[in-house]
Amino acid sequence: MHVVIMGCGRVGSTLAQSFEQQGHTVAVVDQDPTAFRRLGSGFGGRRVTGVGFDQDTLREAGIEEAGAFAAVSSGDNSNIIAARVAREMFGIENVAARIYDPRRAEVYQRLGIPTVATVRWTADQMLRRLLPSGAEPLWRDPSGGVQLAEVHTSPAWVGHKISKLQDETGVRVAFLTRLGEAMLPSSQTVLQEGDLVHVMMRTDGVAEVEAACAKGPEEAH
Repeated sequence: MHVVIMGCGRVGSTLAQSFEQQGHTVAVVDQDPTAFRRLGSGFGGRRVTGVGFDQDTLREAGIEEAGAFAAVSSGDNSNIIAARVAREMFGIENVAARIYDPRRAEVYQRLGIPTVATVRWTADQMLRRLLPSGAEPLWRDPSGGVQLAEVHTSPAWVGHKISKLQDETGVRVAFLTRLGEAMLPSSQTVLQEGDLVHVMMRTDGVAEVEAACAKGPEEAH
């Protein structure tokens, strides 16, 4: 697949190198030609100097043959405009834009433009580490009805199967983080001390889920 990336900062250059390592062809667009230094001498993709939402610049980057477009420059407006141009003018289905303003990110997400809200995500992760109680959403579907969140579970759940946690709290466990590594559990996986539990749940049921997870299995109802 050919991938076009707008923005050659830390995120853009890391994305470009990762895509190339996976065997994809990559073009990186940036207004500052010195930014391409971050790609390193081993990068074999295209380096295109220009404005990332300019159609001629995008054509030079190979947008017409691209299967994906990432807008990760430092400007919210530029990222959104570029994402819309890639999707609406060139028909690219796999489009994502980094957005710093969490309110804007939610609006564009609801409009069908996948966004990564950098500030909101970072703040949520810090909250999870500093205040482990409660559930901070990691992802919401465009309608806002379903969300993925890490939930705090009582130590009383240790030694019990995922199936029991699901049955008694009404969630679906999406994945666990165990000893720093993400894993996809089965219904028979047994919870261990230190597991971080990430669940899918309805947004209107978050309070009930938090309460059930904070209690032991015998008290969940």
